[in-house]
Amino acid sequence: MTEPERAAWRQFSGFPEGKAALVQLPDLLFTALIPRIDDLLEMQVTLLILWRLARRRAQIAPWVTRAELLADAAVQQALGSGGEAALDGALARAVARGTLLAAEHARAAGVERCYLANSPQGRMVAAAWRRGGEPAQAEVSARPNIYTLYEQNVGPLTALLSEELQEAEKTYPAAWIEDAFREAVRLNKRSWKYIHAILKRWQTEGRDEIRRRAGEEDGRRYIEGEYADFIQH
Repeated sequence: MTEPERAAWRQFSGFPEGKAALVQLPDLLFTALIPRIDDLLEMQVTLLILWRLARRRAQIAPWVTRAELLADAAVQQALGSGGEAALDGALARAVARGTLLAAEHARAAGVERCYLANSPQGRMVAAAWRRGGEPAQAEVSARPNIYTLYEQNVGPLTALLSEELQEAEKTYPAAWIEDAFREAVRLNKRSWKYIHAILKRWQTEGRDEIRRRAGEEDGRRYIEGEYADFIQH
């Protein structure tokens, strides 16, 4: 790659118009961690790993393998000509700093070197592997997060509302959130206040119980209404 080509590649053309996928990352990453990282490659690798982890779902916490990182095009671009040695150095610095956890994961094909966020959940996965457990994980990029659902179905986000959505995403199952947005759209009640009320009611009264009662009420309206004479009880 020539110098003009490298300069053109380094130049960012800006975010495109329209909706873009969002990734949820903890505030402490920006306030307590990034200011302490004094190595550019460590910072790049750390952010790319946290981005990958945010796109995955696991029984306890997601992880990424060293092999996956080496095959990642964005990681390769960050490494430049440094290759595996540069990656291993950046990973070692991130582990020593306490950002990441490194763990050996025994698989049928051999032992994999894996990396997790140094969170309570990440520490639980590492402990499970030491006990011989086998947590599972999957990509979830196809499932929209709560911010995407809001922007697609209600409108632009505000900083204050983003905090409320973040708290709701921690409180309610993802399937509930999607169904609550779907219900609000069906009733043309496109507001977070209404959607949140649905979620709180499901949490308080039980989602399945509400659906059961609604089904019974629909049945009674049918057999006790204008068609009652045609229904055999």
